[in-house]
Amino acid sequence: MSENSMRVMRAKDMRKTTFYQRLGVILGKTGVYAFLLLIALIVLFPFYWMILSSLKSLYEYKLSKPTFWPQQVLLSNYTEAFTAANLGKLFLNTAYVGIVSTLLSLFITIITAFAFARLQFKGKELLFAALLGTMMIPGELFTITNYMTVSYLGWMNTFTALIVPFLVSVFYIYLLRQNFLQIPNELYLAAKVDGTSDWKYLWKVMVPLALPTLISITILKMMGAWNSYIWPRLVANDEAHRLVTNGLRDAFTDISGDTNYPVQMAAVALVSAPLFLVFVFLRKYIMAGVSRSGIKG
Repeated sequence: MSENSMRVMRAKDMRKTTFYQRLGVILGKTGVYAFLLLIALIVLFPFYWMILSSLKSLYEYKLSKPTFWPQQVLLSNYTEAFTAANLGKLFLNTAYVGIVSTLLSLFITIITAFAFARLQFKGKELLFAALLGTMMIPGELFTITNYMTVSYLGWMNTFTALIVPFLVSVFYIYLLRQNFLQIPNELYLAAKVDGTSDWKYLWKVMVPLALPTLISITILKMMGAWNSYIWPRLVANDEAHRLVTNGLRDAFTDISGDTNYPVQMAAVALVSAPLFLVFVFLRKYIMAGVSRSGIKG
């Protein structure tokens, strides 16, 4: 076999190998995108069904054969939902509890994380390990003791009962401490040499550097307050202190026990809209804050 023939055969083999490699890459990417598309459809379908149901009439909603597009679009369900559930008052109550609890929780988280990250005192590591150990206890186990404490203090049906018991979050303290540990200790030592107090160093240096993590904590805390259901229903379920999650529970049930589900779905869509917008526009801050806290520099 001549040398030219061998070169031609090698060239054909290389082209064939390159073809199969490209085909493998294309098939692999196609499989990945098909899987992601399937998961996206599974995740988004409940939201689609919620919006769809909120635009139907009660008669169409109760049909034995479900429709995937309303026969008649009823935007009036949203106005009826807003007035029937008194959503304005519920929004104000929830926003007040969320903002106040978030601000107080941020302050407690910042000073605690700074103490565990920079200050030196006896038993610090043991105390922090014990603090982390409490994360292994399910939160439901604290419900009874917290309820008894709130009842003993006379906080039932007050905003205090909704705010105070959950001001401290071990997870947020751990998250912020890990971020504080990434800040070079030389900055702290240099600040001490210049006569800067710990308090000033914390708010002038560490807090600005940890801003992405603090934004993440703020978003997560607000979302937690917005979605809270069991605890508000236990301690503050009266008209004056009811939050959105509890206000939607029985607001659309008439005397006979029938529930106007399309109007209820419209109310749920209105309540879910702020969280959806927060996730869409601020998701990069959540990811940035979590990723910055995962590795110690």
